[in-house]
Amino acid sequence: MKAITNGKVVTVTGATYEKGTVIVDGSTIVAVGENVEIPAACEVIDANGGWITPGLIDCHSHISLMEAYGSMPGMQDYNEFSDPITPQISAKDALNPFDEGIAEVMKAGFTTCFTGPGSGNVIGGCGISFKLTGTTAEEMIIEGSQIMKCALGENPKRLYGLKDKAPVTRMATAAMFRNTMKQAVEYSDELKDFENGKIDKKPKFDPKLDALVQVVRGEMRCKIHCHRADDITTAIRLAKEFNLDFTLEHATEGYKVTDIINEAGVTCIIGPLLLQHLKREVWGLRLDTPAKLYEAGVHICLTADEGEGTKNLPTHVGIIIKNGLPEKAAFEAVTINAAKALKLENRIGSLEKGKDADIAVFDGHPFSNMTNCVMTMINGEVCHSKL
Repeated sequence: MKAITNGKVVTVTGATYEKGTVIVDGSTIVAVGENVEIPAACEVIDANGGWITPGLIDCHSHISLMEAYGSMPGMQDYNEFSDPITPQISAKDALNPFDEGIAEVMKAGFTTCFTGPGSGNVIGGCGISFKLTGTTAEEMIIEGSQIMKCALGENPKRLYGLKDKAPVTRMATAAMFRNTMKQAVEYSDELKDFENGKIDKKPKFDPKLDALVQVVRGEMRCKIHCHRADDITTAIRLAKEFNLDFTLEHATEGYKVTDIINEAGVTCIIGPLLLQHLKREVWGLRLDTPAKLYEAGVHICLTADEGEGTKNLPTHVGIIIKNGLPEKAAFEAVTINAAKALKLENRIGSLEKGKDADIAVFDGHPFSNMTNCVMTMINGEVCHSKL
């Protein structure tokens, strides 16, 4: 057993203890509180008055797929540029446990990340959630955590339109998304009819449509890339048409359509917010967007939308707090809300009895640029420590 003590314990979903203790047994949290009795056999880890928090979560990254030290420009593994419709590909087949960025992000206090295809394709493939320690993809990936990545806006039409290949316009992007989902619904219905004995012949295997069966059945969540307000409303419209379980990725101009987003009851995964005006769809970027959406009642998460750059997300969060997001909401955005966006809130995202022992210790406020992460624990094992 291990006891992390003598620190400010931010449980996120419950009380904050000014001088608290977290007890870990194996890979699980077994007690959290201010007057917790430390068993005699415990290994005691002194937080030295620092902050003890759940391990941080980036629920929209391209870590490892976007290599930390890539040597071939334009040849990263996060966008399959050969086809705008690639639901059959999976991030698990490109996850490199020894990518240097994983260790750097872990040492910044992160314990779980989602990594997946980028926004180059209309339907880009499956991303996965994984713990930031291990030597094989199978060891690191959280089973059942697949989420399908889709994209609207400039990226697909810019990548393929310049090759004189569809989509050239936003109209074509939406049409390709709609047509593929319709085909997937038909394919799924045929499979159901075969499984229920209504037809004798199983439909011919189609790798693209087969990868979308869980999506159109509402069994797999979608992440839909959308920066501009019109792309956000298109994403909501398309998702409603096919009864999809989805989140809005980036939502850069979400402040323009807060009522529509709130009415849809959809989570916004906001970021990156420290961008230059590198493309038209992010010209409306504002640092108070998370605060505006939060005030409107929208569930929000925060992301660096990066590879190894996720290590800088805590500093980004501090800037967002400065621009109006309450501290409590900021903690939730990179812990429990991020866990919910990944459908993993029963395991991670807060310091609670029974949850995975994924814990970070900081020597100051976690979202200050003057602060260091001094310990990261994943599944009860200390992976990084300066204590």
